[in-house]
This record gives sequence, structure tokens and C-alpha cells, in this order.
Amino acid sequence: MSKQIQAIRGMNDCLPSQSGLWQYLENHLRHLMSQYGYQEIRMPIVESTDLFKRSIGEVTDIVEKEMYTFDDRNGDSLTLRPEGTACCVRAGNQHGLLYNQQQRLWYMGPMFRHERPQKGRYRQFHQFGVEVFGLNGPDIDAEIILLTARLWKQLGLSDHVILELNSLGSNEARARYKDALVEYLQAREDKLDDDCKRRMTSNPLRVLDSKNPDVQAAITDAPSLLDYLDDESAQHFSGLCERLDNLGIKYRVNSRLVRGLDYYNRTVFEWVTDSLGAQGTVCAGGRYDGLVEQLGGKATPAVGFAMGLERLVLMLEALELTSAVPKPVDIYITAMGESAELFAVNVAEQLRDQLPHLRVLSHCGGGNFKKQMKRADASGADIALLIGESEADSQQVTVKYLREEQAQISMTTAQLIEMLKTKK
Repeated sequence: MSKQIQAIRGMNDCLPSQSGLWQYLENHLRHLMSQYGYQEIRMPIVESTDLFKRSIGEVTDIVEKEMYTFDDRNGDSLTLRPEGTACCVRAGNQHGLLYNQQQRLWYMGPMFRHERPQKGRYRQFHQFGVEVFGLNGPDIDAEIILLTARLWKQLGLSDHVILELNSLGSNEARARYKDALVEYLQAREDKLDDDCKRRMTSNPLRVLDSKNPDVQAAITDAPSLLDYLDDESAQHFSGLCERLDNLGIKYRVNSRLVRGLDYYNRTVFEWVTDSLGAQGTVCAGGRYDGLVEQLGGKATPAVGFAMGLERLVLMLEALELTSAVPKPVDIYITAMGESAELFAVNVAEQLRDQLPHLRVLSHCGGGNFKKQMKRADASGADIALLIGESEADSQQVTVKYLREEQAQISMTTAQLIEMLKTKK
């Protein structure tokens, strides 16, 4: 026997027993976007490698260590997308969607990063993202935070996530801050690990994001970004906080929050949780007003966020918030005998025509009633319809309740449909 081929490490199958929860989450996200009037955009999975080097930054973990990059037959360097914002900006520039326009967009799909797989962090993972273009005030920053807060409420996660906020200011303000931060770090260079020593000159803000406990202790008294904000950025951040206060959205200001991508400016935020063990991020984003121009377009303000769906699925499972996930089957139809099978198909199609919200599964493959009822029970259906030769002759079905104590009853298909309509 030949050796079985396994899935690539960190790239997981989503089995039928899991797909219902994924669909439940995805449907919530789609409905949320329709509530706010946002439109879907779909981008390719493969992009030019240069897109990510120019947007994310060459001195980042993603570009340096994690991208799946390869040369195609034409010798072009291509990369499986590691995130969606750069792809969305590229698409907007290419198709003329951005300059002097307002766009509220969303996308959902797989991303790829070559990192060590662990719980909630995989090499193929799925992100939901929102990108807004052409609006530069704190009102739109507040809106995208508000819609994430609404999602947590809809999913029952509000008590399990915390919003953290910071402002990175303008490029000029950040440059002044970097000078002060580098001076601080150089005086404590012996306490930094090799990675942070390298970043101290190439991308010093990323030192603040280090997970090394020794580095964290060394930067406890590091200068705060908020003390270096330009007046316009300070007013923008104050306006955002005022709106969140007015909306009753709780948050905490974290002056160490910098995000891992080079294109951010002004507002940055994260929703964090400790429901998966160590504190982790479930949603993050901010403003990136310079990225459109950086990628060849005309200057356009922009703000957005992304969330990892795997982590949200894990949270819903860990907190046992899956009771609202629809069952895969509502009604299971059994049939015994040739005429019964023909009548059963007719009944099933009438139910699907008249009650399209119901999930109807017809038994196939024959077998005695005991075997068919065993499958009916295993399907999770609430009701089984029993159809034998006598039911086919009388053009009736026998309704058997599988999850509650009720006597089984026979009725016509029309009567069954009317009964099921009242339970809709």
C-alpha cells in the first residue's frame, strides 16, 4: 500500500463537523457589513512580491521570515498574500476606485505565513478585513471600532475582549520619537536581545512590540509616543476617544502599541483577549494614510482592520458559545420500498420549494427502517418522516419527533407544510 499523503503542516482541513461554526461566523460578518453599507471586494491569493516589500516593510518579520515567495516560469517573483490591506490598495489603485472617492470595503479569505504553527496561528489562516478610503477624520476611525464592538455583542464575546488604543502620530512626529527611543535603547543595549539590537537601527518602534520579558523590563521607562504627537494627531486621537466615550465603548490607552506593519500612522488599535490562554490579539488595525501614494496612487487617507477567523472560532468553542450554530439537518426523510422512494423524493422537493429555510436530507442507499432511523438520529434532525408503501398509497407521511416526547402522527404533504410554517 502506498504511503498516504498528509496536509502540509500548518495548513488545516475544515471538516464537515466544523464547517457549520465557520459558516455561522462568516454569515454574521456578512450581515454586519450589510448593516453598515460596506461592499465586498475579492482579490487574488497571489501577488507580486514587490507589493508586500513596499507596503509592509522589508525590515519586518513577515517579509524577512514568513512570506511564501517563489519565481514563476517567467522569472517573476510572486508571493502568496500574507495580509489583505496591500492587496486591497493595489486593486483600488489599479481599477481607479480610490482617488477623490470614498470607499468602504471588506474582504474575507485565506492568507499565508511561514511561521511555527501553534493554537490559533497557522501557515494558512483566514482573515476578515475592512478597508476605508477617502475619509480622514476620527469619525470613521470610531465607526470601524464600533462595528467590531457590535460583532462581539452579536457573538456573545463582549465580556471577553478589551480594546487597546494608541496614536503613532505623523511621520515627522514619529521621526522625532524614534530619535528619542533610539537614544534610550542605546543606553540599555546590553539588555536587548540580538533581534532588538538589529531593529534598534532599522525599525526601533518594533522593539516596543518585543515579547521577550527581559526586553519588556528594559523598556518599562521608555519615552511614550503620545508625548511626541503633533497637534493635529493629538486632536485626532482626542476626537476618537471622545466619540468612543460618547458611544460607551470601553478602552485603555496603550502607548506601547505600535502594530507590526510599517504603513500605519495615527490611530492604531487592537482587541485583545485572555480567553485562549496567554493574552492574544483577535482584531487589529489603524490608519495608513500614506500607503495609497506609496504604492503608486494619489494621496488618499485610509483606515482599516483585520481579524483572524481561526482565533474567533477557537474563542466561540472555548467559551461554549456555539448553541446558536444551525444544525446541518432539520428533517430526515426515510423510505422503504420502490413506490415509497418515489413519493419521498416528491415530498422532499415540495418541502424545499415551500420551506427553503429548512435543511432536508433524504435517505439514499436503501436499508431497513432500523438502519434508516439510526442515520436519521445521527444526522441531528429534529423530525424524521417515515414513508412506507402504505404512506405512498395514501399520499401521506408519518412524522416522528426525534428530540422531544410527542406521539408520531400521519398527515398529507400539504398539512405537513402548513404545520412546519407555524414553527418557522
